[in-house]
Amino acid sequence: MIRCAFIILVLLMLAGCTSKPHPQAKPLFNGTDLTGWKGLVGDPITRSKMGPEELATAQSSADESMREHWVVEDGVLVFDGKGDNLVTEEDYEDFELWVDWKIKPRGDSGIYLRGSPQVQIWDDKIGSGGIYNNKRSLSKPLVVADHPVGEWNNFHILMEGELVTVWLNGQLVVDGIKMENYWNRSIPIYPSGPIELQNHGNTLYFRNIYLREL
Repeated sequence: MIRCAFIILVLLMLAGCTSKPHPQAKPLFNGTDLTGWKGLVGDPITRSKMGPEELATAQSSADESMREHWVVEDGVLVFDGKGDNLVTEEDYEDFELWVDWKIKPRGDSGIYLRGSPQVQIWDDKIGSGGIYNNKRSLSKPLVVADHPVGEWNNFHILMEGELVTVWLNGQLVVDGIKMENYWNRSIPIYPSGPIELQNHGNTLYFRNIYLREL
């Protein structure tokens, strides 16, 4: 009985553990300022139709707005619930992503992959980590692995081609599911694009953001 209880305890501890970034992963957030990040301009389709000058003007305006609502406090990215998504300056193809996140009651957020929505973050009985905007492929997480609202959670996200795998707090919640192209469902998801921290008007917290290109 003691041996069985010990094994169960170890399994429970492993289920709640977080995934550590790969040694070759690079930080996307330096813990000090917003270097490497920019404001959101439209969506991939609208941006592709902009000329260089129009895009530069729109980006300058988006960056100004971004700096009003995304700040760094004690090594944590904090969003005040206003404004738009925070976007990486670089685009990525296949990658592994690690990020810690925290929300408040009724919080609703997500991680855009290649500029497309999204790995879901929210205060909901369904649980976080699902590919929320899928219509044909599985959209809900396999299990509910969220920590209580107000506590830190950890995502480990693997994106290879069109397929996405997600671990939440050490538990597999999405297992190689095709991520659909939200912007144009008649074609596959774009081969490259930025990482976006998405919001729905709630206070959000992010830290320890690392990415390894594959």
